[in-house]
Amino acid sequence: MNSSLNVIDVSRVTPSASSESLTLPLTYFDIFWYKFHPVERVIFYQVTDATRPFFDSVIVPNLKSSLSSSLSHYLPLAGNLVWDSLDQKPNIVYSPNDAVSFTVAESNADVSRLAGNKPFPTAELHPLVPELQVTDDSASAVSFQVTLFPNQGFCIGVTAHHAILDGKTATMFLKFWADTCKRQQDQTTNASPPQDLLPIYDRTVIKNPNNIEAKILNEWYSLLEMFSGGKEPDNPKSLKLIPSPEISLDVVRFTLDLTREDIQTLRERLKRESSASPSPKELRLSTFVVTYSYALTCLIRARGGEPSRPIGYGFAVDCRGLLDPPAPSSYFGNCVSATFKMPLTAETFMGEEGFLAAASSVSDSVEELDETIALKLPDILASFPILPPGSQLVSVAGSTRFGVYGLDFGWGRPERVLVVSIDQGEAISMAEGRDGNGGVEIGFSLKKHEMEALIDLLKIDHFSF
Repeated sequence: MNSSLNVIDVSRVTPSASSESLTLPLTYFDIFWYKFHPVERVIFYQVTDATRPFFDSVIVPNLKSSLSSSLSHYLPLAGNLVWDSLDQKPNIVYSPNDAVSFTVAESNADVSRLAGNKPFPTAELHPLVPELQVTDDSASAVSFQVTLFPNQGFCIGVTAHHAILDGKTATMFLKFWADTCKRQQDQTTNASPPQDLLPIYDRTVIKNPNNIEAKILNEWYSLLEMFSGGKEPDNPKSLKLIPSPEISLDVVRFTLDLTREDIQTLRERLKRESSASPSPKELRLSTFVVTYSYALTCLIRARGGEPSRPIGYGFAVDCRGLLDPPAPSSYFGNCVSATFKMPLTAETFMGEEGFLAAASSVSDSVEELDETIALKLPDILASFPILPPGSQLVSVAGSTRFGVYGLDFGWGRPERVLVVSIDQGEAISMAEGRDGNGGVEIGFSLKKHEMEALIDLLKIDHFSF
């Protein structure tokens, strides 16, 4: 189905109360992300009486005024990333009258299709996420778009610069905004905002061990030289992002909803296979390990190809609790590293014990996590140029711990939350199940023929090789 988008308005939303400037230096966690593609999310809400007059007079004004109020507690989001010629690294700078971009639009797309559990062309999501303003000299922190689907509902599109906030901080802000908007409609705005959603900006909680900031910047410089064909970058301090791959028109989206019972079935299977193997070992069969290993195995099988082809996997790790001393849970910014395992080969995951092999490897990766994971960021950047051609490197966006289905702005829980930016690479997205009963949602973005093979493999009742 061809859908069209009509942009109704593009405006600037300023924090409701802000008279002082604010500058936050990037930490090494932030610098790692400063050239990467922004994170894009779309949050769908089902509101069947969402007519254009109701949208214009109730939904949009409430969202804008509560956003303005929320930004006064999250001033850096209204600011910009800048890199002064005299500074060694970029800073986030907020000045009075800075603002976020807020687009209002209308679409004739079918929400039940976009928020459903059948495949659809990923290109249909792209008009629903706003552009992020990025130039050589400056980059916006976030931008927002609210799109009406008449008599179906609306969605909130969020595009966020990864150098300014990680998934935990982004979700924390969205929860703050949703809470403010709901209290505004319930006329309980005098109540204090939840203390656990108030950001902590203290940058001294993130040290710079072994001058890791300089190491990450040096790795980025080497990458930029490679992207320039071996030449010295024209502007080493440019904030422009590295080029994004062109998204093929035959790429489709699919969301798998795993129930708690599905996950337990997979867990029991792994226990049986592990105990029956020649060298049984106790696996860490957390919900993450089970579901990620399951998705990883199916993705590798769906791709097919030569058994010897190179495979890798990775996932982000929240370092707040791993640092010594730990960073506060509500620390604002990035505090994530990642663990990667490569190179592996496809044949490891293609045989009868492929699922067990994946779970064993992912379980080991989780068990090995400690405070040293934060120090591996320079090595991760250094490994990008040496990935073997044709590698399938599966990573994860999102988390089952973020609680995105609690984002009630006053019109109920989301119908579906999608991470649009997984289109940019071999990533899947993960979130807690909508019903809150211990399930997991996994989002996939693949070429149509691969997706058809994947969906067939994902049927748990005959998941066997």
